[in-house]
Amino acid sequence: MTVISSSEFFINQNRYFDMAIEEEVCIQSGDNMFQLRYTPIEEVKRERVYFEPDEDFYNSVTKDELLKGIHEDIDVFFANK
Repeated sequence: MTVISSSEFFINQNRYFDMAIEEEVCIQSGDNMFQLRYTPIEEVKRERVYFEPDEDFYNSVTKDELLKGIHEDIDVFFANK
């Protein structure tokens, strides 16, 4: 495992992306540590899950209804000032 600083990663990103294909690379930033992990694109595509719209989606407000409500709230707010 290779541990590097966030500034080192920023300077040499391509180097560490290539390195992550073969070994574990961890990026230390303050008290936090992040793992750089290689995942083949085929695996990423396979992991995607799509959901069909449910009842909540069809009962939700439209953009126009939301904006109308926001404008009404703003009008009430400034009318009370």
